[in-house]
Amino acid sequence: MLVFEYQCKLKFLKSISHKTIAGKINYFLDSVLAKDQEFLQYHEHKGYKYYVTDAPWPIEKDGIYKEGKVYTLRIRTVKQELAEFFSEKLYAHTSKELLGVGGKLRIISKKHIQELYSITPIVIKNEEGYWRGNMSVPEFEKRIKTNLIKKYKQFTGKNIREDILLYDVMKFNNRIPIKIPYKNINLLGDKLSFRISNEPKAQELAYFALGVGIGENNSRGHGFVNYKYL
Repeated sequence: MLVFEYQCKLKFLKSISHKTIAGKINYFLDSVLAKDQEFLQYHEHKGYKYYVTDAPWPIEKDGIYKEGKVYTLRIRTVKQELAEFFSEKLYAHTSKELLGVGGKLRIISKKHIQELYSITPIVIKNEEGYWRGNMSVPEFEKRIKTNLIKKYKQFTGKNIREDILLYDVMKFNNRIPIKIPYKNINLLGDKLSFRISNEPKAQELAYFALGVGIGENNSRGHGFVNYKYL
């Protein structure tokens, strides 16, 4: 299992606020998937999508992506065919706001991961809304780990213990919930850091998380994590 990263260069055809950029990116990617029957079915199925995106960077100081400028969007996945599809089809693909102008496909090296930290907020959804006040921190941690293990099992077909020690320390990097505009509502999420355990299976899961994200709504740009090697 390998993690692929496509660094997509995007030219902005209009200026866009960072508050609404996620929806524009989602449409841009969804519309290219819709051009291929196989990937359209893949996009429309209800299961895990096995890819995750961050926000275009660099982010401007005033929070407005500028018309005419080129930014980089990272798309990560554990599905090689999807990585290759994006790298081939996003060039010259356009929406009202965005134009693909190139990019670079690479494989993220398998090295000992010391830390994972979220670039985009990690989202856990439940019927009551935001998790704080509805579940304890240990319950929240279990939900995150269980979600990642389910993705791993489904993708690889391999079993992994539910009680695995994935990390030694988890740290919240935000003091208040982070608002994330999504389908005319605001979701609430958190930015977290994890000091990853040295156990081989924990290292395998951490590497997997780089390609699929942590938490939920990963293909919508939530739970994109970066890494620090030992």
